[in-house]
Amino acid sequence: MFENTFKNIDDILHKDAGCSSELDYTEQTSWMLFLKYLDDLEKDKALTAELLDIDYEYIIDAEHRWGKWAAPKDAEGNFDHNNADTGDDLMEYVDGELFPYLKGFKQRAVSPDTIEYKIGEIFGEIKNKIQSGYSLRDCLEKVDELRFRSQEEKHELSHLYETKIKNMGNAGRNGGEYYTPRPLIRAMVDVVNPKIGETIYDGAAGSAGFLCEAFDYLRKRDEDKLSTSDLKTLQEKTFYAKEKKSLAYVIAIMNMILHGIEAPNVIHTNTLGENLSDIQPSNQHDIILANPPFGGKERKEVQQNFPIKTGETAFLFLQHFMKTLKPGGRAAIVIKNTFLSNADNASVALRRELLENCNLHTVLDCPAKTFLGAGVKTVVLFFTKGEPTEKVWYYALDPGRSLGKTNPLNDNDLKEFVTLQKKFKSSEKSWSVKVADVDVETYDLSVKNPNIEEEAPLREPTAIIEDIIALDKESESILVSIKGLL
Repeated sequence: MFENTFKNIDDILHKDAGCSSELDYTEQTSWMLFLKYLDDLEKDKALTAELLDIDYEYIIDAEHRWGKWAAPKDAEGNFDHNNADTGDDLMEYVDGELFPYLKGFKQRAVSPDTIEYKIGEIFGEIKNKIQSGYSLRDCLEKVDELRFRSQEEKHELSHLYETKIKNMGNAGRNGGEYYTPRPLIRAMVDVVNPKIGETIYDGAAGSAGFLCEAFDYLRKRDEDKLSTSDLKTLQEKTFYAKEKKSLAYVIAIMNMILHGIEAPNVIHTNTLGENLSDIQPSNQHDIILANPPFGGKERKEVQQNFPIKTGETAFLFLQHFMKTLKPGGRAAIVIKNTFLSNADNASVALRRELLENCNLHTVLDCPAKTFLGAGVKTVVLFFTKGEPTEKVWYYALDPGRSLGKTNPLNDNDLKEFVTLQKKFKSSEKSWSVKVADVDVETYDLSVKNPNIEEEAPLREPTAIIEDIIALDKESESILVSIKGLL
């Protein structure tokens, strides 16, 4: 229905001097989509209020509503070009009046969990990068063709938006941090098996792919049984997220909205700025699904918030997740595979903490290039808080092919893992390790498949040189013998 519209918008932005990559295309499309969505939502609510014979109080005032500046219509409902600003006039209005007005909602909002606050947060961070008022006018007309009224329309829009986020992940620069392969997320959700009434949290939300997939999982699995109360719980009291970066924050909100979560509980903040000792039971969650950024280095003042001091961002996030998980809560966290074997004090202490206070029941070893452009191998840690680990079940994921942009991970690749994990079955790709057999000095949890013969260890350089010298002497002797025969 809307695929051509999205393509046309990208084509327009591609020609504009202010937009240079997929990251910019998605960012600029997002703020326009958000305002169009908000306008459709307000129209629906106003219509419902009218049917109930009550007044509806609009969030956006009449002067700044979509139908006034972005897509004015004539009496017949057709686009009114005579009353639509374009060129410099449109740019002056958007940059000088609209964005400052929307940014002001943050100060006017009653509390951070309101849609008003989120409007202010979004437009306080995001900037209009489109430089031509004519390009902006063309984009607005295309966005106006999109409809958010039916579930079918929202489903297609969410699918197209996911494709845009995936393209961002393939666009180089830091785009990959916004995108975790959806088949991997779905397998993680399947293993932790969330239930309605449980809260689900991601403290490094990126594009909110984990929460969107968890929402789809809960809604589809229990579609026939969901009561009005269940739907309200899913909408308002199930999904919680934090995100530090402005662009990711906007994309996370838009992605959740398109998946059907009308007022997402996403907070724009640096998760690691929170002191672990300040996390109370009221801040804890039943389930944590996350792919924290790896490779980053945190400043000393941030490290002071954590009992195990380390500059590695992902290791600080793991501590945050362990503290934020409720007793009995379940987590699935993506992390660099070097976490399992690093010999530094912080890594050893963190592994000991994880094994002693949580049941690390499953480690999924992901193949190279699972994350395009990341350049590191990863594992997924599945654990339950509140009981020590006795046995760790490993699964070495091997899709039987080299992964890449044109050959990514798919759901079928993870089917065996999900099936075997339910009963921790052993196979050629899976095995178990007792914690009692782990070296208590190092707590090394490296992935070592006992079903595969280890390659012969590399020899020392001195031994190789000695062999070369011996072979040279042997060759010399043979040549002398041959010469004597001539």
